[in-house]
Amino acid sequence: MGSYIETEANVKLYVEDVGQGRPVVFLHGWPLNGKMWEYQWNVVPKHGYRCVRIDLRGFGRSDAPLGGYSYNRLADDVRVVAEALGLQDATLVGFSMGGAVAIRYIARHAARRMRGLVLAAAAAPLATKHPGFPVGRPKAYYDAIIRGLEADRPKTTADFNAGVFHKPVSGPFRAWFDGLGLEASAYGAIRGMQAVRDEDLRGDLPLIRVPTTILHGKYDGIVPFKYAELQRQGIPDAELVPFEESGHGLFYEEREKFDRELLKALQAQTPPARRYR
Repeated sequence: MGSYIETEANVKLYVEDVGQGRPVVFLHGWPLNGKMWEYQWNVVPKHGYRCVRIDLRGFGRSDAPLGGYSYNRLADDVRVVAEALGLQDATLVGFSMGGAVAIRYIARHAARRMRGLVLAAAAAPLATKHPGFPVGRPKAYYDAIIRGLEADRPKTTADFNAGVFHKPVSGPFRAWFDGLGLEASAYGAIRGMQAVRDEDLRGDLPLIRVPTTILHGKYDGIVPFKYAELQRQGIPDAELVPFEESGHGLFYEEREKFDRELLKALQAQTPPARRYR
């Protein structure tokens, strides 16, 4: 089920590929990996979809080079994987930082091999406050997280994850979720947070020309709901589905609704009958 795909010299990404049908490519958030999609993988393949999840470089079981953590490079990695797997008419599903990478992929590669986009609590268009963008957090907020990662990564990861869920989750679930963050390399965690802090996707949004569904929690304290509204305004004909009882972790907090809306988006993005692997 799992395999490694080389995306540049001496850099291999871990990829899992299950099911048959039209492809759905899942990109995880910071500092997680593809395992975060466990509850969607219990459902989506049963509905006739081929599900692919990628551990981005520096995260999970993928290689962790010193460099290459810009959104451009991460998007290029996704393109290599899509080409290597021969994907056609896929939907790209991105959560948080993975949503930002998904946006960059669609804009940078003209949606190559992709037919649709689903953004879940996507960290876009811009995380850091600027004179022309007062919505974001101060740069000092992200700098403090980076210093924390350098000094005490387990505590910093746990502190960050404490803000993910609006609803209570069980102790064992939280331990599992925190553990996913610690499977990241130190390089990946730090460089990934630097990318979140510095990247600007405002110019990417109008370049998205595929059907797009935005799923976002009303109580999201990490990527506030205002970001979803900005995405809807910037992406032509995007549909926004609010999650009234969720924070950032809507994929778990309202997982039945999340799965239902995801399947609805996938069905709407399905092309006329075509044979898939």
